[in-house]
Amino acid sequence: MQELVDTLNGYIWSSYLIYLCLGAGIFFSIATRFTQIRHFREMWRLLMSGKSSEKGISSFQALAVSLSGRVGTGNIAGVAAAIGFGGPGAVFWMWVVAFLGAATAYIESTNAQIYKEEEDGVYRGGPAYYIEKAMGQKWYAWTFALATILACGLLLPVVQSNGIGDALVNVFGQGGTVNSVIGELPLTKVYAAVFIVIILGFIIFGGVKRIASFTQVVVPFMALAYIIIACSIIALNIDKLPGIFSLIITDAFTPMAGFGAAIGWGVKRGVYSNEAGQGTGPHAAAAAEVDHPAQQGLVQSFSVYIDTLFVCSATAFMILITQSYNVMPEGATAFVEQNLAENVVINGPAFTQIAVDSVLTGVGKPFIALALFFFAFTTVLAYYFIAENNVSYINRTIKFPVLRFFLKLLIMCAVFYGTVAEPSAAWGMGDVGVGIMAWLNIIGIIIIFFMSKPAIKALKDYERQQKEGVSEYTFDPKSLGIKNADFWEKKFENDSKK
Repeated sequence: MQELVDTLNGYIWSSYLIYLCLGAGIFFSIATRFTQIRHFREMWRLLMSGKSSEKGISSFQALAVSLSGRVGTGNIAGVAAAIGFGGPGAVFWMWVVAFLGAATAYIESTNAQIYKEEEDGVYRGGPAYYIEKAMGQKWYAWTFALATILACGLLLPVVQSNGIGDALVNVFGQGGTVNSVIGELPLTKVYAAVFIVIILGFIIFGGVKRIASFTQVVVPFMALAYIIIACSIIALNIDKLPGIFSLIITDAFTPMAGFGAAIGWGVKRGVYSNEAGQGTGPHAAAAAEVDHPAQQGLVQSFSVYIDTLFVCSATAFMILITQSYNVMPEGATAFVEQNLAENVVINGPAFTQIAVDSVLTGVGKPFIALALFFFAFTTVLAYYFIAENNVSYINRTIKFPVLRFFLKLLIMCAVFYGTVAEPSAAWGMGDVGVGIMAWLNIIGIIIIFFMSKPAIKALKDYERQQKEGVSEYTFDPKSLGIKNADFWEKKFENDSKK
């Protein structure tokens, strides 16, 4: 299994995908005239405005659901792995992919809003929907939908729950072992797996509204608590911060640190963490109740900043300030830099736990384990929401109601396996899932851009109304030359009659 996963990742995460992610970010930044900078103030305003309805969730709830997918194990264990395999310079490339990815997030999320549909009394949408409607290629849309169900229903949840299991072992130890069909397992991980699966089942059987209600409370709380701890550690070592910035910048370009490794791991873990271009964020964006599609595109663009520039940076600074890391590029036989014992696992939350515990002795490891539980658990909920959206897309053509039930069982089994699995196997499976979705979605939104530029037309229309100082925004896709935006066409017609 490990060899198969490694082989697949060798093809999927080749240098071509790295260039595709960075290239798409540069291209869409230029195409939107760097909307991630120009509309920063508007992002803040939109974040706090808007209301939910019986059919859709508010902009803030949509952001929370999206952030629950973006802010996860990648922000704690993923950043540690980027530093451990790519060196401190990998953090710089995480920043780069976040800044550029904010424009990509605007494009994909606005597309999702434009082409969303109302199904079973709720809004649904995402890449499968806009690929079919804007590109006109149903086979490609189906390919993405099936890949997303596989990735979000099976591959990605494994990584999130694995981080929880590893963090708890770092706090409580193995607690004994038990033999199973997949080998000898620590009892701590087994107990954690059972607990997580029970809680997960209760929530996912409650529906999308319960997911939104849960995440809008938990996500801001967990992110704020984590940031406060990180800022406290940084403040206690504020004199070291300029040196850390210098280390990150210089290491990003030095051959000694592995120029290719720094870029590769920075982009790889950056995309894994902020998900810009991966195609997961658009699902939550489509569920939002907004007056204009561009509004939710801007809100989702802002979520990339929160994830990487705030949360990931906080993790990186803690690790680097306290020197709680080792650096060993993949395939190397010796450490490039060693500050910790050689048996400390790179592909896990250990660096972050050690960093916090070095300042808050006895508190750091359990706090990170708790934070990781909330980060990872809400991410798994977001994955279920995304996979369910794609099940609904498939059910439009092939009526198979029991598919939703199978999806719930699948993700619960994946979470159980991930909690008890080895980190290398779990992260390998997650990388396969991220890579497949990123390839399909980024190619899709680039093709759609050259075919009809719907997200750009929406942005220009929104900016026009901004300049006119309208009291209430409207969106008329027909007047903009946007076809197959059925939901918005009907909404505009109904609003015009009032």
